[in-house]
Amino acid sequence: MSSPQPAIVPDRGAAKQEEAVIVKAVVRACEFWKLTNKESAELFDVPIATWNRMKAGDFRGKLDQDKRTRASLIVGIFKGLRLFFNGPLTYEWPKSANTGPVFNGKTPVATMIEGGIPAMLRVRRYVDGLRGGL
Repeated sequence: MSSPQPAIVPDRGAAKQEEAVIVKAVVRACEFWKLTNKESAELFDVPIATWNRMKAGDFRGKLDQDKRTRASLIVGIFKGLRLFFNGPLTYEWPKSANTGPVFNGKTPVATMIEGGIPAMLRVRRYVDGLRGGL
């Protein structure tokens, strides 16, 4: 008979540090894209007061799976745009009207805010497709 495995105790300090890095990456992407605080808060699906704390580096909450998914998509889109455009369009594209099939004349940011995570996934796939990925 094998002996029972000890319970894994989560390291809250490491988790807080990881969350701080995630929040900083999302804030930086939104700043590069020149999103307003309202747009940023809506994209990340947090109240404006929470977004302001995140932006100021004062966020002390926990990121649930929804926020981690949104962060992953935002950072992935940001990185994909940098790899594809490597210039000013890298930062302008998210707020530029787009006639592509995913956007129907709306900006990618408006599309993602309106459609939530499913729309963010479509935009991520679209950007990956531009680069010759998926």
